[in-house]
Amino acid sequence: MRIALLFLLFLYQNLLAQPIVSSGKIVRLENFHSQFVDARNVDVWLPQGYNTNEQYAVLYMHDGQMLFDSTTTWNHQEWKVDETIARLIQADSIRKCIVVGIWNSGKNRHIDYFPQKPFESLPASIQDSIYQAVRSTGASVFSGKVQSDAYLKFVVKELKPFIDSAFSVRHDAKNTFIAGSSMGGLISLYAMCEYPEVFGGAACLSTHWPGIFSLDNNPIPVAFMRYLKNHLPSPKNHQLYFDAGTATLDSLYKPFQQQADQIVRSKGYHSKQFLSIEFVGADHSEKSWANRFSIPVTFLLASQKKK
Repeated sequence: MRIALLFLLFLYQNLLAQPIVSSGKIVRLENFHSQFVDARNVDVWLPQGYNTNEQYAVLYMHDGQMLFDSTTTWNHQEWKVDETIARLIQADSIRKCIVVGIWNSGKNRHIDYFPQKPFESLPASIQDSIYQAVRSTGASVFSGKVQSDAYLKFVVKELKPFIDSAFSVRHDAKNTFIAGSSMGGLISLYAMCEYPEVFGGAACLSTHWPGIFSLDNNPIPVAFMRYLKNHLPSPKNHQLYFDAGTATLDSLYKPFQQQADQIVRSKGYHSKQFLSIEFVGADHSEKSWANRFSIPVTFLLASQKKK
């Protein structure tokens, strides 16, 4: 009897852990194994009416546990991804797509998402000093060595081939996009720059240009701008979205975002390929990102009829 009760409790807890969506359905890839980084859950959202007779665009998103259901998140907030994309598909504002929500790994989130090549372009002594960074709580920012190149190998060489084979999706870059916020914004930009043949567009919300949580003698934004100047792919077949609020952590971003915008425009990106927006009063939270998520999604995945 006790074993049966424990088993039922286990099933109930796992049921609660599954996000509840208002439209479409979630297919969970539990503890998706990688030879490059820690295993993690991946939640694949399929729109209402998904069927294998059609091919869908794919939006990869970081921090996948924060996307769909606020009752399962640590701060009781969510991006409302299912509600927003379902509404846009229904209105024929965007092409039909699925969303691949890649969970962060918790303690290794920062080292997974911190763009590695810009970091390693800094002198070793400066890298060492950055590794000593702490949060306002006194906790270390970094759990180990920056490993975002390995994280992107996981996404591109392991996860994407599985998604391409398991779901009815288009494989080409013009139908493959990547998005995230804060450090997730940085890694989305880095992904498009490192794998321009894979990702045709990136949405970077509240991009955390400082990399750590202090601006004092911080060389990281300069390294990021230098990398962006040298590695931004061609505007002929790529799209890029940036935004930021002006409150809480987002209040740090404006001067760096202006520098990034100038670099992007200097590379020939115009309104059809590039959008950068400031949201006055918006803070650094899933609630804020949910409020404006429809904008980058519509920009990147605009229905072919709308183009």
